[in-house]
Amino acid sequence: MLGDTKGKRLDNYTEDYVVFDLETTGISCITDRVIEISAVKVLKGRVEDQFSTLVNPEMKIPFRASQVNHITDGMVKDAPVFERALAAFDAFAGDMILAGHNIHTFDMKFIQRDAKAYWGKVFTNDYIDTLVLARQRLPQLKNYKLTDLAGHYRISAAGAHRALADCVMNQQVFEKLGKEPVSFVSEADGKKCPKCGLLMKKRNGRFGEFLGCSGYPDCRYTENL
Repeated sequence: MLGDTKGKRLDNYTEDYVVFDLETTGISCITDRVIEISAVKVLKGRVEDQFSTLVNPEMKIPFRASQVNHITDGMVKDAPVFERALAAFDAFAGDMILAGHNIHTFDMKFIQRDAKAYWGKVFTNDYIDTLVLARQRLPQLKNYKLTDLAGHYRISAAGAHRALADCVMNQQVFEKLGKEPVSFVSEADGKKCPKCGLLMKKRNGRFGEFLGCSGYPDCRYTENL
């Protein structure tokens, strides 16, 4: 839902949410553009609806991007531009909590950038990053890519790196993560940030260990140890 204030990152499972994913021309939220957006709506932990569309980025898709997501210029030639696709996604998601893998540092930046450019508004939806959730609840793992988590839970990774397939995979991973106990091995024994309510994390700085908010860089609260 569009408004004037960005939504906050949450660090807990919810049974009602919209998991979404983007495919882009590259990794820069400054110069690159979206070429696919997909979403899966979940109510009471059950998939209720899907949304997916290719996007015409109005630029040539770099070869390296096509190598990863297998989306070509010919595939997006007659697709809607992102202003139309993003408006359709907004209508699909409404005011529901958003979820996705690494969306805190990637996907949210793209949709917030473009919503601001198109309409002078931002997405007010709170959101959950399953990458953050996985690190909290599965501290024993060495890798936290979505396909690694799918493998951990024996979930099919077929079609990975296309937006809708990643949404379907991520939804199943999120449901599994929701059943995992919260581990505070690296989360300062469950202490929460007094400014934003997210978990504090032990970090290393020039002068040794300190506590920093896991919401960094949006929240920069710290405490000395």
